[in-house]
Amino acid sequence: MKYKLSEIASFLNREFTGEDIEIRGCNTLMDAREDEISFLANLKYATYLSSTRAGAVILSPEYSDKVSRAIISDNPYLDFAKVVSLFAKEQGEFKGISELSYIDPTAKIEAGVTIYPFVYIGPRAYIGKNSKIFSGTYIGEDVHIGNECILYPNVTVMGGCSIGNRVILHPGVVIGADGFGFAQADTKREKFPQIGKVVIEDDVEVGANTTIDRAALGETKIGKGTKIDNQVQIGHNVQVGDNCVIVAQVGIAGSTKIGNNVILAGQVGVGGHLNIADNVIVGGKSGIAKDIKRPGIYSGIPVMDHSTFLKMSTTLPKLPEMRKEIVRLKKEIEDLKNQIKNK
Repeated sequence: MKYKLSEIASFLNREFTGEDIEIRGCNTLMDAREDEISFLANLKYATYLSSTRAGAVILSPEYSDKVSRAIISDNPYLDFAKVVSLFAKEQGEFKGISELSYIDPTAKIEAGVTIYPFVYIGPRAYIGKNSKIFSGTYIGEDVHIGNECILYPNVTVMGGCSIGNRVILHPGVVIGADGFGFAQADTKREKFPQIGKVVIEDDVEVGANTTIDRAALGETKIGKGTKIDNQVQIGHNVQVGDNCVIVAQVGIAGSTKIGNNVILAGQVGVGGHLNIADNVIVGGKSGIAKDIKRPGIYSGIPVMDHSTFLKMSTTLPKLPEMRKEIVRLKKEIEDLKNQIKNK
């Protein structure tokens, strides 16, 4: 697969400089060959522009004179992602519906669907056009899966759940396991039956080994365009808004509502029955124990305004010396009191 540099620039609706060479792949500035295209988005890598062998580089205007061939972009990372899509090869080469899969007679499979060997599709399930279901996947009764979805190996979608269009579920994802609900009895905890479902809207991507629990009653919902990383836990009845980013190892307890365009960085913990406003960013390893009512950047345990967190972080290493100083000052004060008393 190859493209002229001018073709790539036209695809991106960008201008290019230098010779119109053939591009056969994509790579980093450090590793690219003469027939590969690279990019500069993070300026700490700008020093590699002088040594890169890349045939062309996608970069912002102020760096265009640093390389012999460039595509000029005000968003190099996004444009490079689009170029990579030209060269990317889809996972899997199997086509059609394997005889080694089990499809209940009442299930409906639309045109263009690929179903790998050892897939289970339960009663009354629906699989939309051009979706692809990899081996080891379980799709329960009354599940709805939209058009052009990809369910990678060993995905589980339990009964009654709904998946929108163009959704990607990576290996090991579990959608619709029971939420963690128990009622305290006299001597034990009784299970609260989880009879709700999970609804995942269009263009959502869910990373490997992430779990999204079914609602106790009603639905757990993931809004359109949201991207969820690997090993995330989303509890029952959680409502996640549109275009959110939830990074690896985040845990969200039950019945919490998260607004639109929220970013939760790695290992953020979110308590139950909370509300998080639109356009909130929460830094890694933070703990959210109360509502966040205003847009902004937050960090820390418990979570606080990010600027306050930075001040606190700067102060923490000084605490041992500050403690010594306080002890010394207290002793001086006591000595002064005694001197005044004895006069």
